[in-house]
Amino acid sequence: MLARDIMHRDVVTVTPETSLGAIARLLVEKRFGAVPVTEDGRLVGIVSEADLLHREELGTERRRNRWLDAFASIETLANAYRSAHGQLARDVMARAVVTAGPDAPLAEIVELMERRHIRRVPIVEQGPDGSERLIGIVTRGDLVRALATLTPASPVMAGDGRLSDRRIRDMLLAELARQPWTDKGAGSVTVLDGVVHLWGTVTNEAESRALVTAAETIPGVVAVRDHTFVASWGADPLML
Repeated sequence: MLARDIMHRDVVTVTPETSLGAIARLLVEKRFGAVPVTEDGRLVGIVSEADLLHREELGTERRRNRWLDAFASIETLANAYRSAHGQLARDVMARAVVTAGPDAPLAEIVELMERRHIRRVPIVEQGPDGSERLIGIVTRGDLVRALATLTPASPVMAGDGRLSDRRIRDMLLAELARQPWTDKGAGSVTVLDGVVHLWGTVTNEAESRALVTAAETIPGVVAVRDHTFVASWGADPLML
């Protein structure tokens, strides 16, 4: 899936001249965590709840260390003052906004969110003048809703309409073969009447739990029985 498949297209925005009071009310009323700032359709910044935390009105302005201030640049000190005392979006907005294009895969969107510790990614297209024009936004909630609407692909069924034990086992072994955290092979998995049995040693409990998870995600699995145990230095080599 791509960003365009799940993004919000009717994005609520503000301008650089919107007052912080109006933005605060918007965030509360719409239950937003942030709002993009646009100018003539161009994305120029974003204001989030975090940008409104350290405010002089609330008595939450950052307490600065005078000794450290002596080493701070004039630009740093001036920007800090502006963030705490400014009254418009342009005074507090983040200007270096992390964005993605409409054809970005969802995996890329998730990677951006995790790497940059953000909860939303504006979706933009390049305008004729090279500017980024806002066309949508993808939030973590959109990703969760997309997952909720997806249904597993239909597996190949046996003649009686029931997924065969052999097919379940083949699908699980194929899944495990793709994983770098385990080397479980054919001798480690048996399936009887839809119940998966896992055998042999594992490196640690995390591997054991992941094996169970892998089995549980296979269509047609009724239950999983974990018979594995964590290997120790004194284990019988014939059992490894």
